Amino acid sequence: MSDIEAAAPEAPRDCQLCPRLVAYRRENQAAHPDWYNGPVPSFGDEKARLLIVGLAPGVQGANRTGRPFTGDYAGDLLYSTLIEFGFAKGEFKARPDDGLTLHDAMISNAVRCVPPQNKPTPLEAKTCLRFFSARLAALPKLAAILALGRIAHDSVLTAHEAKRSRFPFAHQASHDIGNGLRLFDSYHCSRYNTNTRRLTPEMFHAVFRDIRAYLDQR
Repeated sequence: MSDIEAAAPEAPRDCQLCPRLVAYRRENQAAHPDWYNGPVPSFGDEKARLLIVGLAPGVQGANRTGRPFTGDYAGDLLYSTLIEFGFAKGEFKARPDDGLTLHDAMISNAVRCVPPQNKPTPLEAKTCLRFFSARLAALPKLAAILALGRIAHDSVLTAHEAKRSRFPFAHQASHDIGNGLRLFDSYHCSRYNTNTRRLTPEMFHAVFRDIRAYLDQR
């Protein structure tokens, strides 16, 4: 991989850095040749003040469609909330060609390729950090980051060389992590979390009210 690619905000389409993820990608390509099956690029406004960070693409969601949080249940709650709070326009139809656009927001993943059982290894998260760090650096107006889950939270802190002990993850917590950035935390909007009521729509909306208020005050 060239130095240019290593510093790019998005992983190359045929990224070979993580052998286990490459092998899993090839399995999915063989089984579903019409799926996207590659490192999923970030989606949204290049001048966004808000970056939403997930863990990794879902195998039948973004790995299938090529757009973050598109094609599985997690996107239903996320995109409807983005629309409600003015960060998205259009109608979410769980397709990358549905015409939905993001405004003042971007969505990315800490790990760009789908991992088996939705569980990237620590080494895979560390390896993909080069793209995540470059994505953060490429957003000139970035002011707020929403981490969906602990791994996304930890990836943000690692990218900013911040000590995890100073900024513990907790739902609806927020942290000043320096450089004019505030990190907001939420439980991941997965089907499991919503079905078990660990995360309700009301709880998720409360986080976005905090973010909206923070950005509106700036």
